[in-house]
Amino acid sequence: MDSKKKITTPLVYAVSIAAIGSLQFGYNTGVINAPEKIIQAFFNRTLSERSGEVVSSELLTSLWSLSVAIFSVGGMIGSFSVSLFVNRFGRRNSMLLVNILAFVGGVLMALSKLVKAVEMLIVGRFIIGIFCGLSTGFVPMYISEVSPTSLRGAFGTLNQLGIVVGILVAQIFGLEAIMGTEALWPLLLGFTVLPAVLQCVGLLFCPESPRFLLINKVEEEKAQAVLQKLRGTEDVSQDIQEMKEESAKMSQEKKVTVPELFRSPSYRQAIIIAIMLQLSQQLSGINAVFYYSTGIFERAGITKPVYATIGAGVVNTVFTVVSLFLVERAGRRTLHLVGLGGMALCTVLMTIALALRDSVEWIKYISIIATFGFVALFEIGPGPIPWFIVAELFSQGPRPAAMAVAGCSNWTSNFLVGLLFPYAEKLLGSYVFLVFLVFLVIFFVFTFFKVPETKGRTFEDISRGFEGRAEGSSPSPVEKVELNSIEAEKVA
Repeated sequence: MDSKKKITTPLVYAVSIAAIGSLQFGYNTGVINAPEKIIQAFFNRTLSERSGEVVSSELLTSLWSLSVAIFSVGGMIGSFSVSLFVNRFGRRNSMLLVNILAFVGGVLMALSKLVKAVEMLIVGRFIIGIFCGLSTGFVPMYISEVSPTSLRGAFGTLNQLGIVVGILVAQIFGLEAIMGTEALWPLLLGFTVLPAVLQCVGLLFCPESPRFLLINKVEEEKAQAVLQKLRGTEDVSQDIQEMKEESAKMSQEKKVTVPELFRSPSYRQAIIIAIMLQLSQQLSGINAVFYYSTGIFERAGITKPVYATIGAGVVNTVFTVVSLFLVERAGRRTLHLVGLGGMALCTVLMTIALALRDSVEWIKYISIIATFGFVALFEIGPGPIPWFIVAELFSQGPRPAAMAVAGCSNWTSNFLVGLLFPYAEKLLGSYVFLVFLVFLVIFFVFTFFKVPETKGRTFEDISRGFEGRAEGSSPSPVEKVELNSIEAEKVA
């Protein structure tokens, strides 16, 4: 087998351990939904005992909203701090270090009921949000840098697989028959400590990113040894040469800051694409479906909506695996377009089903099919692709700053959807998903005209495409990267 396409045990191990950070993100995104009423009762009881007065429903609603939203606020802060860690401590050591936050956040949430402190739960959610925000930068970056070019997309999809498995585990553990009870909900929230410990132990046996070792630390021998282990071959000269070319380019440019990404013509178009891809993930409406799917199924007339929600989680996971096999065959841009277009169609079906639910009995089944289709198509394209394509659009120098900006864009739009969707639903009723239809069409058009195909291309090759655009050359980044791809195939 070609060494560039060889899947080795050390490579699979490193990528899998890193993806535990993604699982944590998914778990803590989904875990708060199932025990909502039980936790609100805890808030009510605790605050009433403390003040000796009846707590108003407005205060309870505000505290609950804060408990949910503070996670995204922490995520914004964490995602924007990615570059502070990865350039100083390295990719692997950064993942190892920030698990302290997961441990502290998990313990605070687990003990909040015992010590009767609502504040501990809210602070714990904030701290775990910072950890998850950092992880959304660290994990895709590490995975993209340890993976061979020909497998980068497939392994990049494992980041999204970790997220959806985490959401599914949270949904299942949150069932009343497992941990979604008055007695066990603190353990449900505190469970996040176990994956943190597991990842810490696992990371001790993972290598540092070879790109970080060679380009940032100038330790070529260590980088070569890591690559030989990851690739399962002694000849890693092609990887080393690619990194050296990237390093030579970096030595000619100053350190890239976040403002520089927007000021420099070489980076501006790439960072706009990165932001738009992240927005396409969150403003597609996927989190509205997951945050409020039980209510959506309820209104559609489903008798056991919680199991339909878990069904959506299973579909989510299965199609993430499907995407893993498709991404290196069909390409990133193609799958993103298919996902966005298919989701737009499902949005129309969901709207029709919700509008006609009172007059047509069988329409509720269309609602389930459309929702499951929406989730499946999300995982084909807009789910996994924005995370790892951002790492592909930038060379080593600007990559940490770009990941920070992209991650912050993702978390901010996530926060806004979670905050504003209930109000939009109250205002628009059955037609609320038409808002997301408009966004899906906008992102489809943008992707078609502006997003380049990065399948099988080196980081240097992709970044050259944007530089050509910045220097006023006639091909667009899409055309430039595709022309490079044709030339590479001729040589091969």
